[in-house]
Amino acid sequence: MKRKADEDLIDKPAKKIASEDVSGSTQFRQGLLQQAEKYEKEYATSEPYKHAVIRDLLVPDLLRKVRTEIQDNLSFTPKETDIYKIHQSGDLANLDGLDDSSLKLLPSLLTLRNALYSPVFRDFLSSVTGSGPLSGKKTDMAINVYDPGCHLLCHDDVIGSRRVSYILYLTDPDRPWKPEWGGALRLYPTVIQKDKDGKEIKVPGPDPSLSIPPAFNQLSFFAVQPGESYHDVEEVFAQSSNLQSDGNEARVRMAISGWYHIPQEGEAGYVEGLEASLAEQSSLQRLQGSGDQFDMPRHEMHQYDNASQEPHNSTALAGPLDEQPKDEAPLSEKDLDFLLNFIAPTYLTPDTLESVSDTFADECSICLEKFLSSKFSDALKTDVVKQEAQLLPLTTNDIESTTLWRVARPPYRHRFLYQQVSDVSPNNDRKVSPLQKLVTELLPSEAFRKWLQLATGLSLSSHNLTARRFRRGKDYTLATGYTRAESQLELIMAVTPSDGWVADEEVSDGDQNGSKPSDDPLNADAQDSPEGKSKSSEATGVGGYIAYMASDDAADDHSDLQSNDGVEVPPDMSTGARASKLSTQKKTSSKADPAVYKAVEDNEDDGVLFSMPPSWNTLGLVLRDKGVMRFVKYVSQQARGDRWDVLGEFGVIPNDDEASASDEGEEHETAGQIVNNDSETSETEIESPDEESE
Repeated sequence: MKRKADEDLIDKPAKKIASEDVSGSTQFRQGLLQQAEKYEKEYATSEPYKHAVIRDLLVPDLLRKVRTEIQDNLSFTPKETDIYKIHQSGDLANLDGLDDSSLKLLPSLLTLRNALYSPVFRDFLSSVTGSGPLSGKKTDMAINVYDPGCHLLCHDDVIGSRRVSYILYLTDPDRPWKPEWGGALRLYPTVIQKDKDGKEIKVPGPDPSLSIPPAFNQLSFFAVQPGESYHDVEEVFAQSSNLQSDGNEARVRMAISGWYHIPQEGEAGYVEGLEASLAEQSSLQRLQGSGDQFDMPRHEMHQYDNASQEPHNSTALAGPLDEQPKDEAPLSEKDLDFLLNFIAPTYLTPDTLESVSDTFADECSICLEKFLSSKFSDALKTDVVKQEAQLLPLTTNDIESTTLWRVARPPYRHRFLYQQVSDVSPNNDRKVSPLQKLVTELLPSEAFRKWLQLATGLSLSSHNLTARRFRRGKDYTLATGYTRAESQLELIMAVTPSDGWVADEEVSDGDQNGSKPSDDPLNADAQDSPEGKSKSSEATGVGGYIAYMASDDAADDHSDLQSNDGVEVPPDMSTGARASKLSTQKKTSSKADPAVYKAVEDNEDDGVLFSMPPSWNTLGLVLRDKGVMRFVKYVSQQARGDRWDVLGEFGVIPNDDEASASDEGEEHETAGQIVNNDSETSETEIESPDEESE
């Protein structure tokens, strides 16, 4: 997938003009620049890592004028990736390239930029942070607008030559921001752990320890520190419909954010080759860092006791089970009796299994609705709804000490609640819940392994199972790539009881009749009064979907994604329009059960290979190949409930042709498999056994 280039909304034909040559000191609050020693002391003793907050940074009149110029003359691009959801301007470094008539519209903004990067203020920041000289030539700033639903997840800002990170708030000066509206800058503490070689590594905890709410004319800043300066921006919360309206239009977190870089060539303090060295060190740290040593949950594949090394023969589906000799039946009577305790009988018939197998071979992915039997599904739903109704403790320590849930970490990769087989001790006094039975009884069983092999035509050697709960306003997984040469079958058992995750049926039908989804990934009704919202409008933009996407480069290792680059999310996937198509695209077959669906027909240009919204009692199967990224989008506070699922990862025994191609490092094609080519274009496509590659 090629990421769409950022649109520079204020870029014009370049006409170099001289910037206003002023010291900038008159733009700051009187006496501020003489208080460096005061802020140095505050900075040196701050926690969880060194940072500072300066209130009333600038002359208020200047910042009010900047707000007006931005509102009147600049436009913003809505952007959404796995790590953020914002509205962003172009790079304000391009102000110098504007023509005279355009510059006349933004005089205060130009004055502000010149003041922030003036020698006197750079010296002030350098003194406070102890960062060393900062560049005035390389400016790096943009205006970001967060309205309800917008967020930025945990990252450390380490990219290239960045030395100091900052945020200057431009919130409404006449309507002070309330902390309960969200939008705070949150800092994460780190703990020192030793890796397998005895090297000390700083690992961030799953909970932020400091929250800094926005305030007009407030500057927050910190030195960029690899492996330490972890932070996020809390979601801006929409107003609850049962509260008296304060107007969501008031909840607009506008800020100028950016970085100060190391000195460039020709500036005092410039060191030749330092920028390239820092970039190389940054990349090397990600590749050689802690890896997954300190990741929770642990990724441990459990081998099946009698895993055959021979590829599975899917032709065993030739006839009805009751007409096959008992010693040749793919599923024995004992297997069927066991599976009927969990799975809907429809999915155990030869015709349905054949339909599932054919669809999976064509698409390499499939969704099966109403997969669990009515009896087990009802018990499971009762259990999940009861659990969700009980208030959870707020901190990770309290959650892990008082419940069976554990919290996934580190937060620059993921955060959610989880349970694995090892977390469900047979010696404790608690009754095993229906959710836990999926992880400990059904999914790891030999009978279910046989069913999976029949449904997919694959031979499976091992499994890793995790029950997960993604809390509203807290949880997510960021995009990580699959790096093993062998393909992996992945299972998503969606058991989310709440609704409102995708547009309702009427909206879906409207899409089919030609109406287009909004280009704005934000909730289109965010500015409306609560009374004016429809059920379908509430359903969009709350996240929680799982997505599989092609990487920009199949050779890239995305397993250590820690920066704020992100993977771009297509607007229709953000709004729920794409997910809602799932229920309208049945596989056409005389033998197909109505509950068997193809995966969503994805746009080949946006890199989305498979996506699936939270839902109740839906099984998703995906064959994942090297280089394919997976993430679960952050669950908004606006969602009606938490996302619940069970993730299963199954090792696949390659057939002889695949194994040979893998050993020789050659490009290989497998029927129905997601294949990443190693060519320069690194294009990714879903291959069908009945179609030729273009």
